[in-house]
Amino acid sequence: MYASVTGVKPLDDYKLLLEFDNEEKRIFDVVPYLNTGKFRELQDTTLFNSVTIKFDSIEWANHLDIDPEFLYKKSIEANT
Repeated sequence: MYASVTGVKPLDDYKLLLEFDNEEKRIFDVVPYLNTGKFRELQDTTLFNSVTIKFDSIEWANHLDIDPEFLYKKSIEANT
C-alpha cells in the first residue's frame, strides 16, 4: 500500500500527527532520529515546527524530508 500524507501537525515531544490519503491519522515519533545527520537540526523546536506538506510527504524548512511509506510504517494509529 502506498499512502500519501495529506496533513501534518507538529506535537509536543517531537511527534507529528499525520493524516494520510486513506483518512487514517497516525503519530510519528521523531525522537529516535534526532541524533542522526540532518535530523539533529530538528532539535531546534522552531525548525521542527516548520514542517509542511510537500508533494505526497512532509518537509521542514531545512529541506529535510521523509518518505511517506516510511512515515506510515513507523507511525502508530492516533486515538483521535
